[in-house]
Amino acid sequence: MDFVVEFFVTSAGDCPVREFLDDLKVRDPYDFASVLAGLAKLRNRQYHREPLSKALDGGLFELRHVGKLNTRILWFFVRGKRIIAVHGIRNKSRAIAVRDMAVARERMRDWRERHAE
Repeated sequence: MDFVVEFFVTSAGDCPVREFLDDLKVRDPYDFASVLAGLAKLRNRQYHREPLSKALDGGLFELRHVGKLNTRILWFFVRGKRIIAVHGIRNKSRAIAVRDMAVARERMRDWRERHAE
């Protein structure tokens, strides 16, 4: 287990991915357990590719869980073998909405600005 998975925290102290997961736990415990297991697997480099993960653009990746609704956690790498999870979504389609990609990119930019590497 080489990598550490962390959740993005806003400057106001909110944790959108944790909030997403808390809601998922109530709405769909099975998917919650699967996504949590997937996040744990990300600590191991062998799971940084398909089918569990997929590279998107601009340095973002997605953790994928397929069910009645597709559940995704968008994340990126930072130095020190760290993974920062920035956004969680559920949808019926395979494509990620433009607005969700924009949210993830903005949170990645914000994290990098506040944690200058």
